[in-house]
Amino acid sequence: MKRWHFVLGLLISAGFLYLALKGMQLEAFWEALKHANYWWLLPGIAVYFVAVWVRAWRWHYLIRPLKPVPTRTMFRLVSIGYMGNNIYPARAGEVLRAVLLKRHEGVSVSAALSTILVERVYDGVIMLSFVFLNLPELARLKADSGLVGSIQTLAIGGAVAFLGALAAFLLAAMFPEKAEAVLVWSMRFVPRRFREPVLSVGRKFLSGLEALRSPKEALMVFLTSLVIWLLETSKYWFVMHAFPFEVSFFTLMLMNGVVNLATTLPSAPGYVGTFDTPGIAVLTAYGVEKSLAAGYTLVLHVALWLPITLVGAYFLAQEGIKPAELEAQMETEDASS
Repeated sequence: MKRWHFVLGLLISAGFLYLALKGMQLEAFWEALKHANYWWLLPGIAVYFVAVWVRAWRWHYLIRPLKPVPTRTMFRLVSIGYMGNNIYPARAGEVLRAVLLKRHEGVSVSAALSTILVERVYDGVIMLSFVFLNLPELARLKADSGLVGSIQTLAIGGAVAFLGALAAFLLAAMFPEKAEAVLVWSMRFVPRRFREPVLSVGRKFLSGLEALRSPKEALMVFLTSLVIWLLETSKYWFVMHAFPFEVSFFTLMLMNGVVNLATTLPSAPGYVGTFDTPGIAVLTAYGVEKSLAAGYTLVLHVALWLPITLVGAYFLAQEGIKPAELEAQMETEDASS
């Protein structure tokens, strides 16, 4: 991994953690952790793994035009990918699962990465819809807190980025010949010695968009993405019951949307700070005491991070590949893709 990206992530995480800790009563924070009812984590973790299985099915659906791969295989690879996202910087787990898919099924890394990018764009659109759905109520509650303006800026900027990318993918999928013509035309801006390899990667990337060639298939991916994030919000709801506060499911949808948009920023591995600070901010805007909000957000973060990381590590251990060899493959594929 590039050292500069790692250092930048550490600095951003440190800044977010400073904001999270500023003005917090640490004694009340530890009391919240001490008296939490951790049995509520069990149904939360269970529903989260249902969401991971649906993610695996969605990836199976996107890959299907290239090669039918069982959802069970995809579940293993998605779990490994999440583990990689949690312990490597720069969401390297996405490259990791693409590399392992090539190793298992022979699907090109470029094509696999295009389907993963489609997943991320749809996820971003769902997250933005969660934010926009709750923005008017948040403005009514805490219009003078400064939080609303920052979320509005995040939502508008994110909408431009994600909806623009989604439109580009859908057009490229529905008009593959024109998309390839644009790709070939753009090669004039690439140095001559790199044109053939870049063109080859670009064509493989476009092939990964085949699952979006009809409105019905694009709608199917959208609905599946919606189910995934509603299931994940259900985990937020279950974990909330471990603590002595209550907000609406719609508030948790807003929190889910905000924290996941914030985690697109570079950060230390595991989204330290970029997950926690926005989550605490949303809950305090709805009247939850900051120390209690921080205790809940920390437990939620650990419950999201630890189980899938352990499951992913277990599946990776079964691959029988040395970490150094795997990292070398990831670096090679990341550079070539």
